[in-house]
Parts: sequence; structure tokens; C-alpha cells
Amino acid sequence: MGAALGATGLLATATPSSASSASASASASASASASASASTDGAAAGNDPALRKPILVGANPGLQLFDTSGSCTAYISIWQVEWSTHGAGNTVVLWRPDGMRAVGEDPQLALWLANHFVRHFPELDGLPWSAPRFHQSEVLVRLDLASGLQVRGGGIDVRMADVLDRRAFATDRFPLAAGVEHSLSLVFGPCGRARARVDGRIQPGEIRLGGTPDRPSSSAFLAAAEVWRA
Repeated sequence: MGAALGATGLLATATPSSASSASASASASASASASASASTDGAAAGNDPALRKPILVGANPGLQLFDTSGSCTAYISIWQVEWSTHGAGNTVVLWRPDGMRAVGEDPQLALWLANHFVRHFPELDGLPWSAPRFHQSEVLVRLDLASGLQVRGGGIDVRMADVLDRRAFATDRFPLAAGVEHSLSLVFGPCGRARARVDGRIQPGEIRLGGTPDRPSSSAFLAAAEVWRA
């Protein structure tokens, strides 16, 4: 949630920044439902961050894989929602070149997360977006900032390990649906190892590691204690 540190995906290529220096790199055209969500979830409060209200509390780890040519083979956005304006529960949103899948027990929550959030993450900037296919299934999430992540549900199995760092981040300038800026705070944990299985097969591609020894980055990352405000 990109080149600038600012959200779940942006953190995959994290660089030192503050709320004032985080740049907006998410692309922008929202679906009608996402636009409506942005309006009802607090856009009426205007652009003043002090007036923004929480719309989601939880965690949102992510995993992006690349082939040897540098093309994205998959992006997996994992959601552990403790509370939101659209309900609570666990969801996995999978992007692959052959289409989108949203997995969870609540279609309203799963499709809102896909369309209002994931669609606008910089990992998917320039990549084709198709309407997510909802797959109803229990999603089991075990997230540990000390050891990593295990996720299973709807034919998707994700593992992350070797947590390289833990650092806090906050910004008031993350644009989502219709370019509306949201506030975001979280604790970020880049991971040194990750793999994903989709429908029983190892998803091809590798993670990208970067940054510095003091501030490592990875395209496999934990994002906990996450609060979105709009």
C-alpha cells in the first residue's frame, strides 16, 4: 500500500518519512460502491484530519511476488478486521493476472475491503483490475510480530517468517476511493521469507527485499495495530 512510506502496501518499499512527507501514489478511479462508502464513512468531515473518524481497526499484512522479469505474479492482501463500518472478520484478497478473488465469510465486508482499499494500493498501480469473485469460506489468521504469519482459507495458504524489523508509522495523506485522503496508523514488520499456495499449488514468484540494515524493507510484510480514518 509504492515508493512512499504510507500504508500497508507502501510499506513494502518503506523509506524514512513522516506524515507530511508521505506521497500519494495510489491510483484512482473508484467503483460506485466504493465512492458511496467513502462518503458515508466520513468524507463529509472534509479534508481536516482532526475531524476524521475511524472506519477500520485491525491488521492488514500483504505479500507481493515477482517473476525474474520483474512482473508481479500475485498480490495477496490479508485482513484481520476487529471493527469496521462494514463489519468484522477475516478476509483475503488475491490479485493475479488471471483475475481477482475475495475470500471471507461476509461478502459485504470482503468486497468493501477489495474495492475501497486494495484496488487503490500502489502494488496494483498500472495492473489490470477486474471485479473480484467472492468465495465464501472461513479464513484463519495467525499473526505474530515476533515470528510471522500463517493464513489459510478459500484455497489460499500464506506463510511469512523471519521478521526483520518492527516500526510504527502514521500518515494523514493516503488517497483511496475517488482520491479521498485517509489517515492511517500501524506497526510494520517486513519479513525475510514468505510463500503462498493457491489451490494447492505454490504461487510462482519471489519477494523483493531492500532498504538498509537499520530500515529493511520487503514485499512480504506484517501490518498490525492498524487504524484507518476518513
